[in-house]
Amino acid sequence: MKLRLSLMVALAFIVMTGMSSCVKKYTCHCDISYTGLPGLPDSTSQEYSITDSKANAKSECSAQSATYNNNGIKTVENCYLY
Repeated sequence: MKLRLSLMVALAFIVMTGMSSCVKKYTCHCDISYTGLPGLPDSTSQEYSITDSKANAKSECSAQSATYNNNGIKTVENCYLY
């Protein structure tokens, strides 16, 4: 009976450890720059949190990177997991 209880406790510990280590809070950092016309704001940066597995967080963060052109203003957003 002791072996069975010890086995169940060990299994519960392994499951809880495995589940908690997969999902963490990561920070996505985005550098934003503007070019094309005089008087545009300086480059800026933004950060936001993503709670997910590292692979999913990295993918979600990278998906925010983009280049936009609007009325002669080019905006470049470069995002990476921080």
